[in-house]
Amino acid sequence: MKILILGAGRTGASVAQALAGEENDIVVIDYNVQLLEALKEHVKMITTVVGNAAHPGVLEQADAQNADLVIAVTDRDETNMLACTVINKLYSRPKTIARIRAIDYLKNPQLFGPEGIPIDVVISPEQTVMESIHNLIELPGVLYISDFANGLVRLFAIKVAEDGFLTGKKIKTLKERLTEGRIRVVAIFREGIALAANGEAVIEANDEVYFFAPRLEVQRLLKDLGCLEKPLKRIIIAGGGHIGKRLALALEKNHHVKIIEKDRKRAYKIANELDNTIVLQGDCADETLLLDESIDKTDLFCAITDNDDENIISAALAKKLGVRKTICILNHLSYAKLLPGTGIDLAVLPNVETLGSILKHVRRGDVAQISLLRHGSAEAIEAIAHKGNGEDSVVGRKVDTVKLPEGIVLGALIRNNEVISIHHDSIFEEGDHVVMFTLDKSLVATIEEKFQPLKQ
Repeated sequence: MKILILGAGRTGASVAQALAGEENDIVVIDYNVQLLEALKEHVKMITTVVGNAAHPGVLEQADAQNADLVIAVTDRDETNMLACTVINKLYSRPKTIARIRAIDYLKNPQLFGPEGIPIDVVISPEQTVMESIHNLIELPGVLYISDFANGLVRLFAIKVAEDGFLTGKKIKTLKERLTEGRIRVVAIFREGIALAANGEAVIEANDEVYFFAPRLEVQRLLKDLGCLEKPLKRIIIAGGGHIGKRLALALEKNHHVKIIEKDRKRAYKIANELDNTIVLQGDCADETLLLDESIDKTDLFCAITDNDDENIISAALAKKLGVRKTICILNHLSYAKLLPGTGIDLAVLPNVETLGSILKHVRRGDVAQISLLRHGSAEAIEAIAHKGNGEDSVVGRKVDTVKLPEGIVLGALIRNNEVISIHHDSIFEEGDHVVMFTLDKSLVATIEEKFQPLKQ
C-alpha cells in the first residue's frame, strides 16, 4: 500500500516506523528538515519530501495522486484539514485520515464528511488517550483495558497477587469463574516473557494475565478474583493541555479534581471552561505545592504534561510523598524502561494508542477495531466474518476446522450485538465480529486473509 504521511512529529514518526515495517511504500512530508533527517536515520525504508503538506506542488512532488491512503498528522488542525481538502479536489483515489485536536472542531461533527470538509476519517489522539486513562480510573486494579464491539467486550490485564485467587491455578480449572467460554484468558506474561495461555498453563504470583470478557461482567470478575481496588475519587492532574482538560471534563461531576498547570494563561483559560475542577497555576514537580494540596490524601496523581521528563519526575515524587496511585503518559517509548523502581504504577503511551486507531484503516481485512498493547508488540484485532471471499473465509466452518496459526488466540465472538460463547464446535456465521489476540504481528496477514471484506 502506498501511504502518504503529512507531518514528521512524534505521531507521524511513530506511524511511519510502524507502517514501514509492514511492507508499505511510505512517503513523509514536513517543512522541518531536521525532523525528516532524524526520521530517515531511524526508518530507512521511507521517502521524505520537504515542504508545506497542504501545498499542491508539494503534494504532487510526493506523488499524492498515486497514494492509497493519506494520514494528515501535522501539528496544526488547519493544515490537516486544508491538505485533505486539496487532495480531495485534485485527486480522487486516496482515502484520508486527519488528526483534529481542538475540541471546538470535534464538537461540531457536521463540519466533516461529504457535505463538509472532505475527510474520510477524523481521529483525535488526545480523546483516545483520555478515554484510556478514564477507563483505568473507572476500573482501579487493572493494568490495561480496551473496548471492542462498540463496548460490548473488553480486553483487560491484571497483576496476580501473592495470595490472590489466581495464584497457583491452571487456566482449565477457572471455568466456573469464566462463564462457559464468554470470558477467556488470552495471554500470560511472566517477567515480561509471554507464556502459552493454554489450559495447562499455571498462573503464578506477579504474572500479568490478559482476559477478554463481556463489558457487564468485568467488574464482577475483578471483584471475584480479588483484583478490584477501592474507587479513585480524589485526583490531581498534572498538565492542563488537551488531554488534561478533557480528562477533567470527564471526571469533575463524580470526582474531586484538581489540575496543576504551569502556564498562567492556559491555567486561567481552562479554569473558565471547567465547572467543578480546581485549577492551580504552578509546577507539578514542586514538593511544597504537592504537600500543600494534600498529596498524601490523594487517590491518584495523573502526570499528563507534554514533557516526559516532567511526567516521570512529578509522578515519582508524588508517589514518594504518599499518593495512592500514579499514572503518567510517555511520548517516547524508550522512557518506559525507566519506570521500574520509580513507584509509578501505570504508563499510557499516546503514540501507541494513536497507531491502533490508524491501523484498522490500513489492514486489508474487514477490521472494526485494533488495540496495541505491551508497548505495541502485541495486537488485538476485531474482524468481521464474510462468506464471499473464497476458500479462506471462516463463515460456515467450526472453530476447530479453521486453520489459525498457534500464535493467534480467539478472544470473543459477537453475533447480533450479543457476546456468545466460543467452543471448538462453534460455527462462524456471516457478519460475526471475531476478536483475536496475537503476540506475533507477522501473523496479522493470516487474519487479513480469512476476514477479507465482501467483494463489490
